[in-house]
Amino acid sequence: MFSKACEYGIKAMIYIATQSLKGDRVKIGDIVEKVGSPEAFTAKTLSILVKNNLVESLKGPYGGFFIQPENMKSIKVIHILSVIDGDSIFKGCGLGLSECNAKQPCPMHSKFVKIRAELKSALESTNLLELAKGIKSGETFLLR
Repeated sequence: MFSKACEYGIKAMIYIATQSLKGDRVKIGDIVEKVGSPEAFTAKTLSILVKNNLVESLKGPYGGFFIQPENMKSIKVIHILSVIDGDSIFKGCGLGLSECNAKQPCPMHSKFVKIRAELKSALESTNLLELAKGIKSGETFLLR
């Protein structure tokens, strides 16, 4: 559904949030290990997230990635998606036609309009804090 970069970015953000709730900063190697992502790809994705102020980083022996706990509730999954993938998931044709709209729809257009609206609503209403709490409680997992 999401690009690999976005999948890794969302998982990395959730892992960083779980560690930030404990007051810990996270090194790139820990993120790669805990979310099962390639290091170079993850580093590039995290640099995009840092540039867009969704995650912070400090260099040095006590550095690493972190998210202020008071900011976690305001970071919605749609923010992560938007900075990595843009809004292409909500636009364009579900069947890959070069043009598809209400006036000239593809056979799946009306179905995709509903699905996209539901997906957008879910991403707008889901925040990083609730996802991190799911991991922390053991109800959800980042890697199997």
